[in-house]
Amino acid sequence: MIKRLQKTGFDKATGSLSGRLLLLTSLFFLIGEAMIFAPAIGRHYRGILNNHILSAELTVLPFTDVSSKNVPLPFRQGLLDHADAVAVILKMSDQRIFYPIKPLPMRIDRTIDLSSDTIWDDIANAIDCLAHNGRRILHVLAPSRIKDAREISLILDEAPIRASLVGYAKGVVASGLFVLLFTASLMFFCLHFFLVSPMRRIIRSMTAFRKNPEDASRILNASKTGGEIGQAERELAAMQRDLYGFLRQKERLAALGAALARIQHDLRNILASAQLTSDRLAESDDPRVRRLTPALVASIDRAIGLATNTLKFGHADARPPDRVLFPLTELVEEAARSARTPEIHQFRFVNTVDGGIKVLADREQLFRVLLNLIRNAAQAMTRISGREGTITVSARRSGGRTEIDISDNGPGIAAPLQQKLFQPFALATAEGGYGLGLAIARELVRGHGGDLVLLTSNREGTVFRIVLPN
Repeated sequence: MIKRLQKTGFDKATGSLSGRLLLLTSLFFLIGEAMIFAPAIGRHYRGILNNHILSAELTVLPFTDVSSKNVPLPFRQGLLDHADAVAVILKMSDQRIFYPIKPLPMRIDRTIDLSSDTIWDDIANAIDCLAHNGRRILHVLAPSRIKDAREISLILDEAPIRASLVGYAKGVVASGLFVLLFTASLMFFCLHFFLVSPMRRIIRSMTAFRKNPEDASRILNASKTGGEIGQAERELAAMQRDLYGFLRQKERLAALGAALARIQHDLRNILASAQLTSDRLAESDDPRVRRLTPALVASIDRAIGLATNTLKFGHADARPPDRVLFPLTELVEEAARSARTPEIHQFRFVNTVDGGIKVLADREQLFRVLLNLIRNAAQAMTRISGREGTITVSARRSGGRTEIDISDNGPGIAAPLQQKLFQPFALATAEGGYGLGLAIARELVRGHGGDLVLLTSNREGTVFRIVLPN
């Protein structure tokens, strides 16, 4: 149970951004401390041995002169005691001079040659010294600076060397820990103030806004500070304001749509009665009534069509696509045949879709899209340009998707109208269009995960592209 609580507490501490920053900061400083500590104790260890060498050289230097033989023995022994060694061996060009200071040990536990050791050897020697208990006897060799001497070697007791090294190591560790704690704390508080605290503020705002995005008081009050955090706050606040406005607008549009649906339903009933009356007026013998009745009937039919299509637009995306795999060219031919009506039949249709191309889509919805685009192109060529044109449908696979192009050689779409081409009711025309076809077609294609776009439109013609994922 205790282990579980400890583990939960550790996970909770390291799970937050503050805990991870503190942990990583401490870890990096410990690594840096180790990188400083190892060379430091290595150099200090070599310095201790060099001091022993220097002390021994200064001690035996008077005895290298010929006149040193007349030095009294007690004085001689007193000088040698300052060498701080068990024995000193001076290697001359033709002989070795041995200076015993203390009783000689029975064995030598370790030999250290300072003439060839590198910093890595010093580190290894220092760690080896700290790892043992200090009861060893060392044999240390080094180049000598005494005239005519090639080498000096000492037999040393390791205990005082280790004691000095341990004291130095404790000082390094203590100072390093102090620097670590001070610097880590300073860095932690700086990061917490400049990074973690603003991030927590952003997270709290996101959480509160997600619970009730229609509450304007939950929009983040962005700070005016610079940098990435300030920019993130401002972008989040802007996104929340846009979303809040969109939801408010959607709520108002939903209420307006519900009211409009009821009005349209009643309007259709009223217009149906008016249509029956207009049909009776068409049978009148009065020439003026017979002359005015067709315009009245056309106006009533247009009003009924507008009401019907408006209601259909509200349900354009009610049903999700029922995707099946089927050949595209057959559906294109079917849509082209359905697009020909008694009013719209003077156009030439070219289907260049490869018979091997198959699409994974809702057949009925894609048929509605193709029919709308082909019929719009035919109407533009016959009613606007007054001439017979050509409509071409082509398709190809590109980068994991299927692209279907519907092109015509009609007069094109005016530049101002291209900006609002897919907006509902924006392009209603006097020829019976209500500006809903392209809006519904785009929604149906986007319901498949694709898109419907206007590729080009100029005096040479117009090209729409349907993009469907494979």
